[in-house]
Amino acid sequence: MSTSVISNVREVNFDGLVGPTHNYSGLAVGNVASMSHGGLESNPKEGVLQGLLKMKSLMEAGYAQGVLPPQQRPDIGALRDLGFSGNNHELLARAATEAPQLLRAVCSASSMWTANAGTVTPSIDAPDRRVHFTPANLQSSFHRFLEPQTTGRVLQAIFHSEQHFAHHPALPATPAFSDEGAANHTRLCGEYGEPGVHLFVYGRQAFGDVRSGEREPARYPARQTLEASQAVARQHGLVASQTVFAQQHPDAIDAGVFHNDVIAVGNGPVLLYHEMAFLDEEGTLDELRRKMTTPLIPVRVPIEAVSLEDAVASYLFNSQLLSNPDGTMTLVVPSECQEREAVWRTVQDYLLAGNNPISDVVVKDVKQSMRNGGGPACLRLRVALSEAERAALTGRVLLTNDLYADLTAWVNRHYRDRLVPGDLADPQLAEESLSALDELTQLLQIGSVYPFQLG
Repeated sequence: MSTSVISNVREVNFDGLVGPTHNYSGLAVGNVASMSHGGLESNPKEGVLQGLLKMKSLMEAGYAQGVLPPQQRPDIGALRDLGFSGNNHELLARAATEAPQLLRAVCSASSMWTANAGTVTPSIDAPDRRVHFTPANLQSSFHRFLEPQTTGRVLQAIFHSEQHFAHHPALPATPAFSDEGAANHTRLCGEYGEPGVHLFVYGRQAFGDVRSGEREPARYPARQTLEASQAVARQHGLVASQTVFAQQHPDAIDAGVFHNDVIAVGNGPVLLYHEMAFLDEEGTLDELRRKMTTPLIPVRVPIEAVSLEDAVASYLFNSQLLSNPDGTMTLVVPSECQEREAVWRTVQDYLLAGNNPISDVVVKDVKQSMRNGGGPACLRLRVALSEAERAALTGRVLLTNDLYADLTAWVNRHYRDRLVPGDLADPQLAEESLSALDELTQLLQIGSVYPFQLG
């Protein structure tokens, strides 16, 4: 591992904008919130404004904040690939009648959860000293499998400089290489510009003999494979001294913890986790301690304090853990944490009053996202960038007051405040969405990234 240091490195949280077709279709098996809210009325306008308000408040608090655009939805091309034909009106009507679940899938606004967009390695950890990106293949669910191509174009448009950024293809979209991106990846380090250790968490092993003591979940599928995590590490040039591969606890997956970021969150040297996060808790912590150059600060929440049910319902561990210049940490939690007595008591009496760097808790309302199973940590992709790398970004994607005002006005021009699954066949919704996205790419100055723009 390199012992050099890069100065002026900051973590930038790139949040995904909630798309115009945001709806509750209950598509995600193993995601309790998604399944329980399927069929209910959504509010796309409220959803995107909630996300923007969270971004703005963090920007004003001094944290670097970026913006990523939503995907083109409905994905008409996917429906044509599946045998539907005719003009858009005819195609949508036929899909609504013959395959309503497919229509819901091609209208999903799940790209808002950019923690699943891909995996990122900062330049200090890469042998070629560039920031590396791999879009997640998201092959475990059809509605998310539709995302990687556009995600790759968006990342390449924004992180365009070949001098500073390197882009890799998504892994083969097969069960053996099932990859869900940064939702199962945490980089632990001292300062952001210092070398770090990458914790990759997987749910199952696809090839070879299962490691001693390991087992798979019985109720819900494990979405990340060990082989996928290892492949991404190889793409980015990471070596054994920089990586830890740990199995997620199968009982947690069966309780609805479909990604590791629903049960653990790390930043800098701090790892906040539930005792049921890892199948081999002590082995995972010991390996992290051996490989990190900065002492690990584990913050363990026992099951006696927060049950798995409460962890999943509140998304306490799907909070943003943000580093402050004075060495303290701020935890940005969803408002659902206040609604669970045991969770809120743990936040106050255990986290804030405990012997750890977490000194402040900020509550944010992201209910439109939460009802589909995504909290504050799902909504952002963390990218550690040096001053030169930030200057090399293409487009108008770092949030400012002016950009916030422009995005808010854009939302008010284009978004509906009510959407039920039956509305997805409305051809006018498709036209509204395309118009909104075309204007957004101009507003963000990222060029043509959507299929309808590319011809």
